[in-house]
Amino acid sequence: MLLCVGNFFGSTSETEWAEYRTGAKKAPIPTYVLGANDQETVSYFPDVSGCELAENITYLGRRGLYSGTSGLQIAYLSGTESQDEPAPAYSFSAKDVAELKTSLLSTPDFKGVDILLTSPWPRDVGTFANSAGEIDTKKCGSKLVSDLAANLKPRYHFAALEKAYYERLPYRNHTVLQETPQHVSRFIALADVGNTSKKKYLYAFSIVPMSLMDPAELVKQPQDVTENPYRKSRKEAQKTKAPLCAEEEPACQFFFDLNKHQGKKRPSDGKERGNSQPKQAKKPPQPTGPCWFCLASPEVEKHLVVSIGTHCYLALAKGGLLPDHVLILPIGHYQSVVDLSSEVVEEVTKYKSALKEFFRSKGKRYVLFERNYRSQHLQLQVIPVPLDHCTAEDIKESFIVQAQEQQIELLEIPEHSDITQVAQPGTPYFYVELDTGEKLFHRIRGRFPLHFGRSVLASEALLALPQRADWRRCAAERAEEAA
Repeated sequence: MLLCVGNFFGSTSETEWAEYRTGAKKAPIPTYVLGANDQETVSYFPDVSGCELAENITYLGRRGLYSGTSGLQIAYLSGTESQDEPAPAYSFSAKDVAELKTSLLSTPDFKGVDILLTSPWPRDVGTFANSAGEIDTKKCGSKLVSDLAANLKPRYHFAALEKAYYERLPYRNHTVLQETPQHVSRFIALADVGNTSKKKYLYAFSIVPMSLMDPAELVKQPQDVTENPYRKSRKEAQKTKAPLCAEEEPACQFFFDLNKHQGKKRPSDGKERGNSQPKQAKKPPQPTGPCWFCLASPEVEKHLVVSIGTHCYLALAKGGLLPDHVLILPIGHYQSVVDLSSEVVEEVTKYKSALKEFFRSKGKRYVLFERNYRSQHLQLQVIPVPLDHCTAEDIKESFIVQAQEQQIELLEIPEHSDITQVAQPGTPYFYVELDTGEKLFHRIRGRFPLHFGRSVLASEALLALPQRADWRRCAAERAEEAA
C-alpha cells in the first residue's frame, strides 16, 4: 500500500486529478491519503468521515484508526492544528486529539499502534536526538501531535509539511528502571514530491503487525535508542492533574526500595538473643595511602576550605569551572555517596540545601555530579548555572545528548528515590543531580571519560567554557588561590 502525508493535492492538480476521478487513470496500488491542510483543497474531500476519492485512492478521514486484514493498525489525524473550537474543516483541535486518544487508550491491553500518520511534525521531536538540519523542532510543528504520539506510541510516525526529510533516531516509550520495556518509536518526515533539492520524499519499508510479533522481539532496544522527546510535555500535563492523596504518595516515593537491603542479613531487634546493645555507627574505612581530600591529611589543600561541619566540609574546587564552583566532601574517608553513614548523608543534605538557597539568592541554580570511578575519596562537584541562561530541562537534555554521542546510557531516576536504591557499595557510576531534585545515573561497566561532567557543563549549550573542561588546565598557583 501507499500512505500519503502532507498535501496530497497540489495547487495545479485539478486537470491531473480529473483523469483519476473519471477513471482514465488508476492508482497502481491501494493508496491512503490524509485530508486538507488549507481552505483551497477542502472541496476535494466530500466526506469528513472518509471515503473513496477514486479507484484505489481512499481518504482516511478526519481522525481514526485503520485496521488492515493482516492486523496492521494505522492511526491518522488530518489537517493542521487549530486553537479554535470547532476547528475549521482543514484543521484539528484539542478535542479531536482527546477523542482519538480516548477511543484507542480505552482498548483493553493497548500497547500502541503500528503506524501514525499526521501532516504536521510533532513539536520538540528533535529533543535528545540527531539534528533536523535547518528545521527548529522546538518552534515548528504541533504540540497536540506530540501529545498524540506520546500516548499512541507508534512504531513508525510519518509526517510532512516542513518540506524536509528527517529520520529521527528511535526513542523509548518507557521509563527505564520504572516501567517494563516497550517497543521503540521511529519518526520520519518526508519532503515534497519531486522537490528540486532532491530531498527524500519516499520511504519504503516492510512491517510485521505488532499483534503478530514475538513480545521479546518487539521490545528489543536498538543501540542508538534515545530518551522520549515528549517527556517534558507529558510531565507538564501530569502536573496539571489533581495531586496524590497522602495514602498514595509513599508508593511513588519508594518505588526503588525493593533492593535496598539486598544481600544483607535482616537486622535483629536483639530480643531473641538477649542482645540489648545499640548498633554502633559505621566507621569510615581508612585510606590505603595519602589522600588529597581527607581533612586530617597533610595533602589536603586547606587554603581552599570554605566551611567545616561535623561530618563534612565545603571547599573551593581546584581549577574550578567558575569562581564559585565548590565541592562537598566527607571529613572521613568515604569513596562514594552509597558508602556514607546516615549522619554524613544528613549533613550532605544540609549543605546542598544551604547551597541551593545561596545560589538562588544570586540568580543561579546548581548542578551537582559525582564520578565514582578512578577516585578514592567522595567529591560532590557543585557548579552554579545562571537561572536566565538555561532551564533545568536544558541541562538534563545537554547531559543526555552528550552521553548518547559517547554511547553512555544516562538514565533518569525518580526524584523521590535515593541513589543507594539503584547502586550498591563498590559499584562504579556517574551521577547528576539538579537542585530541583531531578537525577540522572549511569552504571559504569568499562571505560568512562574522566572529564565528562565538566565537559557537558563547559559546552557551548550551557556555560560556553570549553577551554575549562579539564581542571588541570585551570589550576592556579597556590599563592593565587589563597589570595
